[in-house]
Amino acid sequence: MKRIVIFASGSGSNAENIISFFREKPQVEVAAVLTNKSSAKVLERCDRLGVPAFYFNKIAFKDSDTVVQFLEGIQTDLIVLAGFLWKIPSNLIQSFPDKIINIHPALLPKYGGKGMYGERVHQAVKENNETETGITIHYVNENYDEGAIIFQAKTKVIPSDDANSIAEKVHQLEYEHFPKVIEKLLS
Repeated sequence: MKRIVIFASGSGSNAENIISFFREKPQVEVAAVLTNKSSAKVLERCDRLGVPAFYFNKIAFKDSDTVVQFLEGIQTDLIVLAGFLWKIPSNLIQSFPDKIINIHPALLPKYGGKGMYGERVHQAVKENNETETGITIHYVNENYDEGAIIFQAKTKVIPSDDANSIAEKVHQLEYEHFPKVIEKLLS
């Protein structure tokens, strides 16, 4: 059995979608969800879904091997960043080479980097009059949004779209493709 751990910082809609997808796949288990925000809504979702979820602070994440040891202890095969906003520290990347993936709400290399997440990305797409946007699933390295691209999917942006309607189109791509790409990586 393959074991994935999801890192999330917010509401956890992508985490819930991934958990639900793999409930039907006995060869893959979402072993845990980790968050850097004690008030993150993802914790409530995990409680409702019966998935172990844990909060960690900056010291446990960046200044010690606490998180790495936890992940090794539960024999993690893949780490999935789903709306997780902190930069991944070198010790975690080195402990799980090519085993950490992220989803970004734009077609990288456009609209990536530090500070480019969520509504900021969609607003930038609108302000630059893009005719398309989408999602990028990529490996994580030491730099924000610069790891090797695994998969991209596109959607059209029309002049009447605003940041909210762009976000909705991008979320639909995330829900459709992210679990399938994870499954393919694990097979």
